[in-house]
Amino acid sequence: MVSRPHGGRLVDRTRVGSSLERLREESNFMEKLEVNEGRAFDVANIAHGVYSPLEGFMNRNDYESVLNSMRLEDDTPWTIPIVLDAEEKHLKGLREGDEVALSYKGKNIAILRINEIFSWDKKKHAYSIYKTTSSKHPGVLKVMGMKEMMISGPITLLEDPPEKFERQRLWPKDTRVLFEHLKWGNVVAFQTRNAPHTGHEYIMKAALTFADGLFVNPLLGWKKKGDFRDDVIVSAYKALLDKYFPKESYVFSILRMEMNYAGPREAIHHAIVRKNYGATHMIVGRDHAGVGDFYGPYDAWKAFEEFPDLGIIPLFIREAFYCKKCKAMVNEKICPHREEDRIRISGTKIRKMLAKGERPPEYLMRPEVVDAILSFEKPFF
Repeated sequence: MVSRPHGGRLVDRTRVGSSLERLREESNFMEKLEVNEGRAFDVANIAHGVYSPLEGFMNRNDYESVLNSMRLEDDTPWTIPIVLDAEEKHLKGLREGDEVALSYKGKNIAILRINEIFSWDKKKHAYSIYKTTSSKHPGVLKVMGMKEMMISGPITLLEDPPEKFERQRLWPKDTRVLFEHLKWGNVVAFQTRNAPHTGHEYIMKAALTFADGLFVNPLLGWKKKGDFRDDVIVSAYKALLDKYFPKESYVFSILRMEMNYAGPREAIHHAIVRKNYGATHMIVGRDHAGVGDFYGPYDAWKAFEEFPDLGIIPLFIREAFYCKKCKAMVNEKICPHREEDRIRISGTKIRKMLAKGERPPEYLMRPEVVDAILSFEKPFF
């Protein structure tokens, strides 16, 4: 049985047929608010239920409740604010109850009915979400570059933002039907922002041994400099899954959503999103959504202790490494050998090798995955 949507109901803020055409026509006569790529895909995620139970961008009470208690005002667990920032000069004359067209690259993609316009404190926001205000944190830098006002209210989708990987994208209503059709009772979700190495493969297969199916759901969108580009991630996973996983064992779908690098808070957010897709379990990395040394190695695991009502089960699979004596990918629970026999996997080192055109050894990355990555002239942001 797939998981129930977060908050109990899968949100659908889409329209079809004559109703949609009428709204599109009406939007041409509304005030317009241009949004960036990240907010455009937030609009789509709201409309298609990825962010259930949200029906729009957060109002002040929900926003402050998330900052202070990691819950919405009604006590539903929620850890990352979904907000729409705007310049004050673009909001002059607008008030509660007005409708504005949200435009992306000159096209109206949604209508927002305003329920509140409010100011916010960037430093408080950054410290609440990231536990730091350091400019060395990529999430903090992003927050400091946002606009000075917030605008909230429910949205109605007019058109999905253009998606390069449309054929590789499923929405929660699609995956829920698909999981039921496949008769998957236990669905394990795997979140990633990287091309896969053998440690990732080990973790996915370890989870798959007791689950009915694996939901591989790489995150595409804004990331920090040095991370893999979107097309590289898609190509690399296709190479791995096609060659090394039974076709009936997994479902692959991209998720267009920005990284925040918010560590423990983002681990909870990633779990909520996958719950909405129908996953019953989610693999949580040792340093899930971390960056630098801003979070402890197991802080993301500890975060789940605060949410007994989350409705999705976290899987804490130990860090994988290659053991020269075992001659296999293992973890500390099943490997009896000394540390000098263990080769720890460093994503940073692997990326540095690939950036130089070097091939990581096969025990660290499958040759088909390496081929896929090196087929791109510039595989990194």
